[in-house]
Amino acid sequence: MTVSPAAGLADERVETRVAGLGPGQPVTLRAVATDERGCLFQSCAHYRADGRGELHLGTDASQGGDYTGVEPMGLFWSLAPAGMESPYQRLVPRSTGTPIKVEMLVHQGHGLPRAVPGPVVAKAKVERWFTAPGVRRIRLKEGGVRGSLFLPPGDGPFPGVIDMYGDEGGLTEFRSSLLATRGFAALSLPYFDFEDLPKVMKELKLEYFQDAARFLQRHPKVKGPGVGVIGTGKGAELALSMITFLPEVVAAVCISGCSSNTVADLHYGEMTLPGLRFDMNKVSVSDTGVYDTFEALDDPTKPANSPCTIPIEKAEGHFLLVVGEDDRMWKSSLYAELAIGRLRQHGKENFELLSYPGAGHRIDPPSTPFCQVAMDRVLGVPILGGGESKAHAHAQEHSWGKIQEFLHLHLG
Repeated sequence: MTVSPAAGLADERVETRVAGLGPGQPVTLRAVATDERGCLFQSCAHYRADGRGELHLGTDASQGGDYTGVEPMGLFWSLAPAGMESPYQRLVPRSTGTPIKVEMLVHQGHGLPRAVPGPVVAKAKVERWFTAPGVRRIRLKEGGVRGSLFLPPGDGPFPGVIDMYGDEGGLTEFRSSLLATRGFAALSLPYFDFEDLPKVMKELKLEYFQDAARFLQRHPKVKGPGVGVIGTGKGAELALSMITFLPEVVAAVCISGCSSNTVADLHYGEMTLPGLRFDMNKVSVSDTGVYDTFEALDDPTKPANSPCTIPIEKAEGHFLLVVGEDDRMWKSSLYAELAIGRLRQHGKENFELLSYPGAGHRIDPPSTPFCQVAMDRVLGVPILGGGESKAHAHAQEHSWGKIQEFLHLHLG
């Protein structure tokens, strides 16, 4: 079994080949990985060798297991917690300086998923790195701003991007380090539940985000005049507010966001955008204890909720809206439509929409394992994110290239 590159970047494809099998021999390919806490993740797929006793995952189709069809990276994006582990966990790196190590195994015969597989006939080891050699990570304590700045190797200057995740809080760095690997100066920006930032997201001040944008804009390694922002979930909605109100921000990538401000009131000087509320009575719980929040957010189209709407028509910059059409966390497809309608109403065409059928809520860089249901760090319950694994994986791969193109186009 050969996997190349054996050590490579987490957003790149690998080539997996098996040789020395019997013609037409049935085998089960498995991938096994552990996260930093020691939780075991695994995936499997059924293949048959060709007439020469060989397999190539780039051209040969899986006939069963965790996915079917020709999926060169299927074993990576279908990694899920092993049977003895707590379900609903994500395989994402806590630290970007160490790779996710994956063991690839070839077993005799076609074993059922989660069953004891047949004897191992070949194996290989793979390292998936989230940072390239020469990328620098600088921990940030600049006035009130916290986070990590990732700088590409070389003198620069580089296009500057602020990177934010959702209402899980804390610092999530792996997308920022991959962006730096791809030539961006990327600031991973937490906004609550990190160091001395507020523990919970009660209210937010846009001045905090403006300080971060100004810090990045003035950094000697950052190309001007403006910076970009990429956000997922609540982070996407904050990205909309930043490009609307802050002249420093000229490009916004909004992944699965809302076109109104939600949950926490957002203040900027004398202005306040109230937060749309969640109605917990509209949350449904399945027989397996999974929470579905799809209907829970107040309707942003109701006249009473118009003060929560982000007036994005004021933005001078450009928007890239990325949504999964099967997002079950909330109605991100509808919110993208509302945003586009608002821009068009004001004669603006400064947006692109990437809308993916079958994709769920959290569209991350390529080959990030699909997680239809994830444990909510704040609520401590499993929440349905939606999506179907193969469609979601394809959305992640396609959107990652488009996001980089968009940011390069508008940030230089």
